[in-house]
Amino acid sequence: MKHLISLKEQSKEDILSILHKAQDLKEQSAKNNKVGYLKNKTMIMLFQKTSTRTRLSYEAAMTELGGHAIFLDARTSQFALTDFVDEIKAVMRFGQILMFRALKSENVIKAAALNQIPIIDGCSEKYHPSQALSDLLTMVEYADGLDNIKKVVWLGIENNVSNTLMLVCSKLGIKFVLVCPKTDKDSIDSELIKQAEDTGLISRTLDLEQALQGASFVHTDTWMNMEFFAGDKIKEEYLDEYNKRKELFMPYQLNAELIDKYAPQVKIMHCMPCHVGYEISRDAIDHKNSIIFDQAANRLHMQKAMILWLYEK
Repeated sequence: MKHLISLKEQSKEDILSILHKAQDLKEQSAKNNKVGYLKNKTMIMLFQKTSTRTRLSYEAAMTELGGHAIFLDARTSQFALTDFVDEIKAVMRFGQILMFRALKSENVIKAAALNQIPIIDGCSEKYHPSQALSDLLTMVEYADGLDNIKKVVWLGIENNVSNTLMLVCSKLGIKFVLVCPKTDKDSIDSELIKQAEDTGLISRTLDLEQALQGASFVHTDTWMNMEFFAGDKIKEEYLDEYNKRKELFMPYQLNAELIDKYAPQVKIMHCMPCHVGYEISRDAIDHKNSIIFDQAANRLHMQKAMILWLYEK
């Protein structure tokens, strides 16, 4: 049985198959063609943490494919009261595919090991295949073909999204540069990093000019945790960590000055939500090179492709 978790298990051919499927589905959608492949099929969407684009894209994807998605918030269900494996075994009896936005990837892997139904890691602390594959679709569109993507730069914190995007790029022969003064320790997967680095396509530097030279795309993601904030105020218990991160990461903010100075050709990407004034500036979001909102919209088409790919024999 196939699952989409870290993408370590998927080959170059698998990734290209999913990409081509997404391109076809997007074309069909533009023509307003109905593609009811999953009539009477149900996706269980299990969330252990909040979401905007992941929930919207998967729920809309199942609707467009003729199926149905059930949203299940783990915080308002019985998961906290019982053994996880027992509960997930029961939950999976109610659908034909599970999308699991998990606090810990180990629970996604436990669910997948049961091999009851196909499972997608909808974002855990280590992986985000939905985002990485969607970003691939966006980059291919804007580069006018896979072969024209020369170099991808990741700016800020090394994390679950950079892990999965780095791996995708390495499998497809794309240079990937990490400009990261710090790594989210919870995101580290040594096997994934080795798999990517063994291709010889991954490099690390803190030299922004060197990194951005000749780049096709630059990505960033938030490096301030949501739990630091209470409205627009910093919680007292997180103030020290907030100040440390701000001092460390602000020199690597993605902003218009940086792009205009070092890489006027590069397309600007962010997986959202954007923390304006931290990892990205307002003038970068609104920059003529920004493709952030097209990037978000492509989640729908790629999610449809991922679901259908898992259904194939």
